Amino acid sequence: MAVPEIKDVERGEIVSRVEGLGNPLLKKVADQDDVEESEINESYFMVLFSTFVAVCGSFEFGSCVGYSAPTQSSIRQDLNLSLAEFSMFGSILTIGAMLGAVMSGHISDLTGRKGAMRTSACFCITGWLAVFFSKSALLLDVGRFFTGYGIGVFSYVVPVYIAEISPKNLRGALTTLNQLMIVIGSSVSFLIGSLISWKILALTGLAPCIVLLFGLCFIPESPRWLAKAGREKEFRVALQKLRGRDTDITNEAEDIQASIQALEILPKARIQDLVSKKYSRSVIIGVSLMVFQQFVGINGIGFYASETFVKAGLSSGKLGTIAIACVQVPITVLGTVLIDKCGRRPLIMISSGGIFLGCILTGTSFFLKGQSLLLEWVPFLAVGGVLIYIAAFSIGMGPVPWVIMSEIFPINVKGIAGSLVVLVNWSGAWAVSYTFNFLMSWTSPGTFYMYSAFAAMTIIFVAKMVPETKGKTLEEIQASIRRDISRKMQSEDSSFFGW
Repeated sequence: MAVPEIKDVERGEIVSRVEGLGNPLLKKVADQDDVEESEINESYFMVLFSTFVAVCGSFEFGSCVGYSAPTQSSIRQDLNLSLAEFSMFGSILTIGAMLGAVMSGHISDLTGRKGAMRTSACFCITGWLAVFFSKSALLLDVGRFFTGYGIGVFSYVVPVYIAEISPKNLRGALTTLNQLMIVIGSSVSFLIGSLISWKILALTGLAPCIVLLFGLCFIPESPRWLAKAGREKEFRVALQKLRGRDTDITNEAEDIQASIQALEILPKARIQDLVSKKYSRSVIIGVSLMVFQQFVGINGIGFYASETFVKAGLSSGKLGTIAIACVQVPITVLGTVLIDKCGRRPLIMISSGGIFLGCILTGTSFFLKGQSLLLEWVPFLAVGGVLIYIAAFSIGMGPVPWVIMSEIFPINVKGIAGSLVVLVNWSGAWAVSYTFNFLMSWTSPGTFYMYSAFAAMTIIFVAKMVPETKGKTLEEIQASIRRDISRKMQSEDSSFFGW
């Protein structure tokens, strides 16, 4: 009698037990290899397709963020905006995103991950149309605010959805695609924004939203959200669809349900619960990584790249923004490949080191210009420093905090904790984007030296506090964090009693 195959879906492996020694062994092994390859391809297809649909939201995110850099001079000229008015236009995106972040966890918990993505797409479409039809600062800002709200929700729900549908051997790489598509979206805005008018560029922002809304009709909801919502039948159908129709999902389904059942006996999560010992470590890690991600200055440098290059002495900022676009994409692709090979911690520390170097070079270029020293080197140092900065940010500091955010919170607090983390991220983004022009007017070298200090602090924090999550299921990560907290509490008790 043949013993059925045992499939370890999370590892992407299929292990077969063979009985019946009278059968030709070599033929049986070959047949099993063919079955294994076809089943893996089938299961991966739906995960990859679902990820592709979800990261259309990430592309939209990047399009919104990258919109202001190539359009700054033309919008100010056409609508007669002052520097303060354009700074408001650039930064009001982050104010909308903060509101979206506050509501993102609640929306995704209430309507599902797909429902949250639909909501985001509708807000972004409304915002882009308002920008296109604007003839004054007011409607321009309203449109920018709506797109900000949409990407505030996207920034939470896309990495969470991808993490919840992916097997653990692909989760890091697939979640990093979120950042890759953000980078591609902003790079496309940089490139085509240098060639077309700002109104036409606004219309291009509609395309990813339309693709997303159409694609959502064909992909499954997050199985973990369905299980949490008590929709047992739909949970199994969605998980089976993601893993392939012939794959045995019994073990994975039982692990997910056991984890959720263990969490359901706890009281409903409240915001004050996040400071309890049970969740405090995850919250500190998630919040701190987002603070460091923003206060290394990425949104200031990204939003106003063209003006920064002009201030450094380039005749035109467009060449610099095109160079940024060309650097971002291949480096982010490299980060996508490395995250499940090198791990989260090494990648983010190497990235922070590169950011530190880029900030020091750029700050030094402005210092030399202010002192009228080595003026012929100033543009090269500024462009080189910014490109090193962008490359370093793209490989680690950009994607890794979002990956870790999607992994470290248990599902019963993921909504409220994720909203807090994303709110902190967008609050930092607003602070940096709004103050960047004023800081540069006050002290250009000091601005970049300040950002370099945050990069150095990131390295220390990650080395001391951030766990490695590579190669673990979401349930294993939660179990590991609980064990660490339990050991710490036991150690504190032992020290208290003098043991």
